[in-house]
Amino acid sequence: MLNKKKISIIFVCVCCISFISQTCLSEPVLQVDPSNRCSVCGMFVAKYPAWVAEIIHENGDVEFFDGVKDMMAYYFHPDQYGGGGKTDNAEIWVKDYYSLSFIDARKAFFVTGSDVFGPMGHEFIPFSSQEASEAFLKDHKAKSILTFTEITEQMVDSMREGRKMK
Repeated sequence: MLNKKKISIIFVCVCCISFISQTCLSEPVLQVDPSNRCSVCGMFVAKYPAWVAEIIHENGDVEFFDGVKDMMAYYFHPDQYGGGGKTDNAEIWVKDYYSLSFIDARKAFFVTGSDVFGPMGHEFIPFSSQEASEAFLKDHKAKSILTFTEITEQMVDSMREGRKMK
């Protein structure tokens, strides 16, 4: 029979294992290999470190992108780009425009229609806070602020029109 001390030790061990596994599985790839290409357009991602976006599938496969626009094209249709399956449970990372730190794309705010362009023209500019996105919108004559779930396939297709490399 288990006593209170053994139960406490087991509980602490389970909590530690859970924490470690979540930490290990919830980190973006910080150093992009120079040979990595955008999974959508084929551009070399490392050339544009400020714009790198990533989707990490449940099985650990990583897809790299030269911006949010192409990442979202992949997100909506991974099969069209030879992807590793559904993206519903994938980790999705983008870089905050000001800090250049990776942030969870599902929690980010995206500014559109600004005078700032990404590697392939107009882009969804990511921010970690509503306040930062509002300041950027004002300073760069932007049109709107969107959350991840507000970005539609039509918006992505419209922004990518005439800018597809593959």
